[in-house]
Amino acid sequence: MGGKVANMRLVASAMKTVAIIVAAGTGSRSGQAGPKQFSIVAGRPMLVWSYRAFARHPNVDEVLVVIGRGQDAYLRDALPDARFVFGGSERHESVAAGLAACADADVVLVHDAARPFIPADTIDRLLAALDRHDGAVPVLPVADTLVHTDGTIVPREPLRRVQTPQAFRHATLLRAHHAWSGNPPTDDAQMVRALGGSVALVQGDQMLDKVTYPADFAAAEARIGYETRSASGFDVHRLEDGEELWLGGVLIPHHQGLSGHSDADVALHAITDAVLGTIAAGDIGTHFPPSDPKWKGAESGQFLSHARELVEARGGRVTFVDITIMCEAPKIGPHRPAMQARIGELLDLPVDRVSVKATTTERLGFTGRGEGIAAQAIATIQLPGQLPGTPA
Repeated sequence: MGGKVANMRLVASAMKTVAIIVAAGTGSRSGQAGPKQFSIVAGRPMLVWSYRAFARHPNVDEVLVVIGRGQDAYLRDALPDARFVFGGSERHESVAAGLAACADADVVLVHDAARPFIPADTIDRLLAALDRHDGAVPVLPVADTLVHTDGTIVPREPLRRVQTPQAFRHATLLRAHHAWSGNPPTDDAQMVRALGGSVALVQGDQMLDKVTYPADFAAAEARIGYETRSASGFDVHRLEDGEELWLGGVLIPHHQGLSGHSDADVALHAITDAVLGTIAAGDIGTHFPPSDPKWKGAESGQFLSHARELVEARGGRVTFVDITIMCEAPKIGPHRPAMQARIGELLDLPVDRVSVKATTTERLGFTGRGEGIAAQAIATIQLPGQLPGTPA
């Protein structure tokens, strides 16, 4: 008995599973400028989420994307290394193109790119169901009351909402496509059933809800949720004669300025370090080393913009910053509105999300003696929440 079980596991492990993502549509109802599957959802092109979910699942061997003619430039920007084929004008034509391109597959998972978030346990349930069935689809019960247009109530107990991905044995689905002769099918399970195949219904997930209309994009981001992070930054620069004084991106008239390799804007440097800290991306010296002559006299706003771009590349956004400038002179109050405006511009924040404060050290220490200026900052960001199998 033990040998038989071991042999069954060996056969299962030798089976090749390919995920086919159908992404050939135009998404005309989405309100987006381009194909909706390449529109940004939670900081990434929608297609990237499902592609990475499949690519990171231990039981998926390959991911194939089916796109429309003229969409290859979109795909290269979103997923430069993705394998792809061109589909047709109808969904079933695109699936057929995907099946032909992965003829060596034993099992296929067919998925609509408009459903970006795929929990790993849904994939597990689908693949497990193929032990006894020709196919498997994720479904959810219908919660709303349903009526005909004449007002007659439709019993909802036996009804289910069908989602993707859908799992099939490759040979079975290929035969179903070849045998189909009716109107364009709504999904592949319909074709397999028409051939007499057995299709299991497994537990679906609300994370798999489809993005179709403009409002669905906000709903998709709400489903994934956001993680809030905060980090601090601190910087000090010496005051010297003959230097300009830049603070918070504003040139302030003063008899001395701050000395440093760049423009020595101590406030922007502290905020930059705080923003970098929220994504554990090192400090300002990591990205702009003072040993590099390229940054001599550089305007510090570009450092802060770079930090913001790194957060945005992770799908996040800066939501609030607070900076305290420590010095005896000059007076910061008269320049606070200009600083808030400039910092807000660099971080794409309204001024009511930029807090600029100042304090003295009661003439104690190097700031109290007028030898330099220090700044301490805290930045808060939001990052998209993570799903099992989705990109980190």
